[in-house]
Amino acid sequence: MSHIRTDRRERLGTLADVELARRAVAGDRHAFRAIMTSHNQRLFRLARSIVRNDSEAEDVVQEAYVLAFANLNRFRGESSLATWLSRIVINEALGRLRKRRRAAGVAISAEQGGGATIVQFPGDNSSGDPERTMAQRQILQLVEQATDALPDIFRTVFVARVIEGLSVEETAELLGLCAKTVKTRLHRARRLVRQRLDEQIGPVLLSAFPFAGRRCERLTASVMSRLGFLD
Repeated sequence: MSHIRTDRRERLGTLADVELARRAVAGDRHAFRAIMTSHNQRLFRLARSIVRNDSEAEDVVQEAYVLAFANLNRFRGESSLATWLSRIVINEALGRLRKRRRAAGVAISAEQGGGATIVQFPGDNSSGDPERTMAQRQILQLVEQATDALPDIFRTVFVARVIEGLSVEETAELLGLCAKTVKTRLHRARRLVRQRLDEQIGPVLLSAFPFAGRRCERLTASVMSRLGFLD
């Protein structure tokens, strides 16, 4: 019975997504803003799980939004808008990661050939974030560091399933994996994270990598400006 209710909610959600997308395609600025404020946090967390840098993750999400909105007329509701946007963000993030690794390889080769230095990519620096209290920041930095330390194949599954709270089925659909693979990778990821964290930190995981307040509004305003909606 609960499965039937869930399917019904998903269908209703998809219908609402299609209507929201239709309004955005028609140029409704409120629809654009509603889409972004509803999905900013999930998309940021997914992007960050791949690029492992706050500012670059914001850039990834912004570029993904611009691409998505340019092709929003193609959204037909076969999947939820959240899933559709998430796939675009993941593709953008992975593309950047491939470029970064190619550039690093070129830089290393150049240095071995004589002269050039290895490219140093910016590390994560989330200190000074006004949206966190000092106590929360110290704990959440441990959570972020433990998550960042996960191997690539485990990290995105862990973020989607544990931190973002997606179901196994949603995570599998999002990442193009089978449910069994998601469960296996998640089990391994949890074990690795537990090795780095005190057991009492677990309950705060859902608050990790926040994307609200000033950061959320800044990204939304930037995309709105690029779309030609000036306040």
